[in-house]
Amino acid sequence: MQTTSQLHTTYYFSSRRSSIRSNGHLKLGGWNSSQLGFNGRGQSLRFLTPIRKTRLFVISDADDGHAYAPVLEEDSNTNHAPSSEPETFFSKWSPPKYLWRGLSVLVLAGQVIIRTLKGKVHWRNTLQQLERVGPKSVGVCLLTSAFVGMAFTIQFVREFTRLGLNRSVGGVLALAFSRELSPVVTSIVVAGRIGSAFAAELGTMQVSEQTDTLRVLGSNPVDYLVTPRVIASSLALPFLTLMCFTVGMASSALLADSVYGISINIILDSAQRALQSWDIISAMIKSQVFGMIISIVSCAWGVTTMGGAKGVGESTTSAVVISLVGIFMADFALSYCFFQGAGDSLKNCV
Repeated sequence: MQTTSQLHTTYYFSSRRSSIRSNGHLKLGGWNSSQLGFNGRGQSLRFLTPIRKTRLFVISDADDGHAYAPVLEEDSNTNHAPSSEPETFFSKWSPPKYLWRGLSVLVLAGQVIIRTLKGKVHWRNTLQQLERVGPKSVGVCLLTSAFVGMAFTIQFVREFTRLGLNRSVGGVLALAFSRELSPVVTSIVVAGRIGSAFAAELGTMQVSEQTDTLRVLGSNPVDYLVTPRVIASSLALPFLTLMCFTVGMASSALLADSVYGISINIILDSAQRALQSWDIISAMIKSQVFGMIISIVSCAWGVTTMGGAKGVGESTTSAVVISLVGIFMADFALSYCFFQGAGDSLKNCV
């Protein structure tokens, strides 16, 4: 079987959204065909858009009757017409990921405050999250607080005993636990347990488009997902802090009595003399602020998750790290505001 092929040269004019072949057999108007003029086989063409000329070699195949046209050469238009959409610096610039995630934290916090003041809270979901943050986190928080208290006791009780300051041990323990250790340790445990869970849940919902489904159903994702978690964390952490303070003091007193021979009655009397009501109130305020930081950061990182399962894992890890950094920064700021100047809390127990 013989194959007969003929080689014909034709020109193919293409613009951004429309194209015409100049041999008079074809007219394509994709975007705005009124801007293109074509008159029969006289090859009268009129273009109002920037064009690009491409030279094609059409090979006629006698076997199947179809033409094969590979692009061999392309000539750019020397008359570079100005683009209708000029490119600017900001058209190609996108903000870094940490920047828009940080802004999302502020935006989400404002939305939570506004929606809460308007009373648009999903209370059933709030009670479920409160149970999750509070009672289900008690065990690990108390266990951590007990061992931290015993480790702290080992560090300084022996030194105080050598200096003859046995009656100051209880006061130092009470001040350290109420002002610093209890709220910070409780918040770290909750950030690792609850904050990671919040970020993973909302991240999974985001990548699987469940949050979009809530919007389609007429529910606000902030009311249904974010606000209950923020309220639950803010309410549960102060009570967890008080429980951790009690367990930490009890474990420290038992260790000091059994190992170093300092009576429990002496420790409790010294703690009662050193503690003031403001110390307990400041601990509850700190823990409430820490709970808000953990929940808002974790939810913000969750709802801004991208990239499937890998993005969920990265958002979970990053949410815990940023929450811990925020806790330490807030702890410094609150301690600076609450406890400025020289203190006289230990003068009554010396």
